[in-house]
Amino acid sequence: MSTAAIPGAPLPVRTPGSRARGRHRRPERPEIPAGSPSLVLAVPATAGPEARPVVEELLSVVRGEQPGIEATAAYLESADQEYPTVAGLLAQAAEAGLPAPVLVPLLPGPHGFLTELHRLAARTGAVVTDVLGPHPLLAEAVHVRLSEAGLARADRARLFAIATAADGVVLTTAGGEEAAAAAGITGVLLAARLAVPVVPAALDVPGSVLAAVEHLRATGSQRPALAPLVIGPEADPELLATAAEESGCPSAAPLGAYAALGQLIASAYLTSLAIPLPDEA
Repeated sequence: MSTAAIPGAPLPVRTPGSRARGRHRRPERPEIPAGSPSLVLAVPATAGPEARPVVEELLSVVRGEQPGIEATAAYLESADQEYPTVAGLLAQAAEAGLPAPVLVPLLPGPHGFLTELHRLAARTGAVVTDVLGPHPLLAEAVHVRLSEAGLARADRARLFAIATAADGVVLTTAGGEEAAAAAGITGVLLAARLAVPVVPAALDVPGSVLAAVEHLRATGSQRPALAPLVIGPEADPELLATAAEESGCPSAAPLGAYAALGQLIASAYLTSLAIPLPDEA
């Protein structure tokens, strides 16, 4: 749905794509009903040069996953009219008489931004989806980032070891103790993938990361590492750097524009419309 929301625009013509054959074919994408609300990726950050590249790349993945989705992004704050705030975009939609959009928080777990997002949605009739986690794809993304940093095997099925591989992982989050507690499920999934203990901790709670590192060392880990369960925009980069410096532990990179996050964003939108996902149809 791209032109359907524009008054006076002709209805879009949908043409069926060719369906791959064989048992390894990709599931067909669900159809987005004409007149469906747009997807707004709600970014808990200022629309600056640090956040925008990640957001734009994820939007590109979402559009590739589900071409029928009209997807855009809105930020917590912005000094540039080209990059709207959530409040500004909702106000524009209401003034234009467009359907209230579906807001998908760009968050892997609980965060203070959600309070403001729900407040804005309640005033405009917009729908706020669940956050993106916990989900096995988040554990996969963290695993990939650890492997890229040389802190874990890229493939758990391989039998060779990496000299720098971590023997314990602190799964760092942003969003306080609630976010750290919610990260526990993803931590269990990650521990199963890595076959090492995983302890969640909050970057924005003083002493949380150090306590988690000390716990791992007290239980036998000699090479603990930090693994951010953060996409990027929701966490202060200085918190990530400080945690690594104070703990003396190497750290993987944030999840960033990992492609599977785009799948989770599209899935959150489809679920809000009660559209069966490809593996559920």
